[in-house]
Amino acid sequence: MPRHKSPWRDLTVRQLRARRAQLVRQLPDVQVTLYGALQHQMRKCGQPGCGCATGTPHGPYTYFSGRDGPQQRLLYVPAAEAATVTRHVALTHQLETTLADISAINFELLARGVLD
Repeated sequence: MPRHKSPWRDLTVRQLRARRAQLVRQLPDVQVTLYGALQHQMRKCGQPGCGCATGTPHGPYTYFSGRDGPQQRLLYVPAAEAATVTRHVALTHQLETTLADISAINFELLARGVLD
């Protein structure tokens, strides 16, 4: 089975360090991290006579699925906050991706014996 080739292997040590520094500069503000996912759900209100009982449910409503300690929680996100929460979740994903790239570069530097 062929081994996966790291995209970092073809770069010089100088190029690796420059790329790492560039990635560090691109890191988003960690104060806005929000680890989790957004879900959109339709709901029935349960009121007799409401059209949702036999027809189309209400919504879609936005919920944030995240961890509160060891437990997974689902929180309602008001429509006025949905764009902010969406941005925070996306920035957290960007942060994780960037940190993974930095770690891979550091792994390559370590493999070459030049990790600083």
